[in-house]
Amino acid sequence: MVFEQSQYLWLLLLLLPLGFLIQQNRSSLEQYFDKTILQRLRAQQPSLSKRTRAVLLLLSMGLVIIALARPVINHGEIKVQSSDIDLMVGFDISNSMFAQDVYPNRFSFAKQKFFKLLQDLPNARIGVIGFSSQAFLISPLTKDRGSLKFLVENMKFDNMSLKGTSIISALESTQRLVTENEKKALLLFTDGGDKEDYSQEIAYAKEHHIVVFVYAVGTQKGGVIKTPNGVLKDNKGNIVVVKLNPAIKELALGSGGAYLEQSIRQDDVRILAQNIQAKFKSTQKKEQTIRDTQQLFIYPLMVAILLLLISISSLPKRRAS
Repeated sequence: MVFEQSQYLWLLLLLLPLGFLIQQNRSSLEQYFDKTILQRLRAQQPSLSKRTRAVLLLLSMGLVIIALARPVINHGEIKVQSSDIDLMVGFDISNSMFAQDVYPNRFSFAKQKFFKLLQDLPNARIGVIGFSSQAFLISPLTKDRGSLKFLVENMKFDNMSLKGTSIISALESTQRLVTENEKKALLLFTDGGDKEDYSQEIAYAKEHHIVVFVYAVGTQKGGVIKTPNGVLKDNKGNIVVVKLNPAIKELALGSGGAYLEQSIRQDDVRILAQNIQAKFKSTQKKEQTIRDTQQLFIYPLMVAILLLLISISSLPKRRAS
């Protein structure tokens, strides 16, 4: 048997002076009266003496300290298989993602869908990047849902002029950041950028075993981009209307992933999450070594509670007249 929190055992030393005081403490009346006379003088008669109850309380405290030290029986180490998923999530942060054809805009809508994704993939390690003409790390792979939600919720790029949508930069970041698995998963929240041919990105994804999932945010009708000076216009003064680029679908399907266009349904991200789990959970297994231990703290704790109840129930009772 070993103790996982053995530092608590030092507290047992504090019980020694308490025990010494109990041993030396005698009632002042006992110094002047015979025991028979003292019994007649007392208005109450305890079922247990003060000293016995004090000893029971000391034993109870000692057992609680032993329980805090967490005694365990160590049965050795065992190896288990873990099938947790490592997923990189890329947010398109180019200007077009602030078009308002999706309420309140494409970027804010994508963040809300990401929060639902955190609920639908509770066991996955998730990392976050933002990308436009280049990629930015927002969070490395982690299971800390609170940190992920805080970081994504506070991503603000609407006052920055970020032009271009470089999908290849998101793929390269995934290749660098996901190092433990040969097969890598990347989910993109994007409107597809402005490229018509994604053959270069498909080739890179296949070469580095990156499976791309796309949640397309935007509409075929398109929307305008608001700026502090009004809506965005081109060099000729025409209002810029940005539309969803359906060509991005080829990257998802060509890399072995899945493509889903945005909707107001509450379960659309769940469908995408299930697709990610189906493609990765059965293949991406890790071997972990854990200790096989039997916890014993419950036994001293139960005895401590029993001794405490006995000492309390033995409090002096008033004698019948």
